[in-house]
Amino acid sequence: MSATTGPKLWTPGDWNALFGFGTNILVNLLTLTALLRFVLQMPDAIVFGRILPAAGLMMFLSTGYYAWLGWRLAKRTGRSDVCALPSGISVPHMFIVCFVIMLPIAAATKDPVKGWEAGLAWVFIQSFILMAGGFVAPYIRKITPRAALLGTLAGVSVTFISMRPALEMFMTPVIGLVCLGVILASWFGGFRYWRGMPAGLVAIAAGMLIAWGSKIFGIDVGGVGVAGVSAALSGIGFSVPLPAFGHVFGGFEFIGVILVTAIPFGIYDLVEAMDNVESAEAAGDHYPTTQVLTADGVVSLIGCLMGNPFINAVYIGHPGWKAMGGRIGYSAATGVVMLALTWLGIGGLLLALVPLVAILPILLYIGMLIGAQAFQETPKSHAPAVVLALVPHLAAWGKTIIDGALGAAGTNAAAVGLDKMAQNGVLYSGLSVLGEGSILSGLVFAAIGVFVIEKQWVNAAGFAAAGAVLTFFGFMHGPAVGVAVMPVVAGAYAVLAALLFGLGRVAQPAAAMAAAE
Repeated sequence: MSATTGPKLWTPGDWNALFGFGTNILVNLLTLTALLRFVLQMPDAIVFGRILPAAGLMMFLSTGYYAWLGWRLAKRTGRSDVCALPSGISVPHMFIVCFVIMLPIAAATKDPVKGWEAGLAWVFIQSFILMAGGFVAPYIRKITPRAALLGTLAGVSVTFISMRPALEMFMTPVIGLVCLGVILASWFGGFRYWRGMPAGLVAIAAGMLIAWGSKIFGIDVGGVGVAGVSAALSGIGFSVPLPAFGHVFGGFEFIGVILVTAIPFGIYDLVEAMDNVESAEAAGDHYPTTQVLTADGVVSLIGCLMGNPFINAVYIGHPGWKAMGGRIGYSAATGVVMLALTWLGIGGLLLALVPLVAILPILLYIGMLIGAQAFQETPKSHAPAVVLALVPHLAAWGKTIIDGALGAAGTNAAAVGLDKMAQNGVLYSGLSVLGEGSILSGLVFAAIGVFVIEKQWVNAAGFAAAGAVLTFFGFMHGPAVGVAVMPVVAGAYAVLAALLFGLGRVAQPAAAMAAAE
């Protein structure tokens, strides 16, 4: 890299990352569009005329900022392998704001616009929590072991990122497995396709070829068709975001419902951002946590004030995009593409042409890479702590699957009976307690494990005590924030803290005597 020309804004590997990350963002965008239209019954005028254009603006600002941050890091260090942080609409928040905030309020008021306004107010509060938390996060990151930060991130990647794409791939294996093979051969095996074509593009092309080719023989593989393309073409238009200040503050009439989830998910944001910054640093790129969280808060606030009820977040997956050659340009280019898709309304057309199952192996690849990183970038002796971090996420995922199955049958766990479920091997109560606040409990579990392995008993006791406080107020193991939400579990953490502290007091004289001998 020349000192006069500065870092390159585009490299051949950015094409790979653009197709991979861009399709990831596109899938998320189309998913939330479906939630808004078919679950919340939001009018198309609001979905395509207000929400999506504002979401596109937010993503454009976010990806542009992180491209600039990557360029600045590359210029300061003189390195040519710096990869910009990936960012976009937070997927966990997307479902939380839809199902926990917007849907209940829309149903209670019989007005989907009220649900939209409540979502805007929720993001407004979240934005300020992010900005304030940016100044606390670096200290938390400093005292927390890498195995804990990366381990709880691996839990998210194994359960909520990898599992659904893997399951959907095997629902259409003729496309899913072929596209997965195309991706693995290139990104893990180093195989180069014709004229250096990006593996993500080759996978999508292969999926389209199989899906559309099957139509010749009258077989429906991949769910694509002329009718879907025609419907998507009719939805193309042009919309720009407009200020939505009145709608934002109109949602504050539901402040009681909003705060129940805004505070714990604000803490979730802090931990998630720290995890993802730690993941990037493990891959060789150091970004200031305070700047990351502040940026997420600012662009989320801008998006919210323009009508977008979804929060921005740095994504997990930086090592994956870097490994496939992504540098700086892929981030900014993704933002430009999303701006065009949302302002022109052509995202639906793309998904009508490309079978979704052809895109899903890319998400599975990212999940594989992040899960592996937790073991590869931490000391071998800390591997048991990483596994410990996975456990709460597995519980949360299991509960989600059970709830979905029972909901499809028109019932729920309480109606079936928790004792009856336990007699049949389904420990629903345990899944519920263990899985609530899994991002935090996974971190606390792993941190305790690391410090016990390292015989740093006081530090282990400190994280157990933190677990007691977080649990007492419902941030971990509880369904909502409050006072004395889970007192028994909080008490158990307090006893564990005392035990670990006591073991440390006993171990110190023993260690001193052994050293003297």
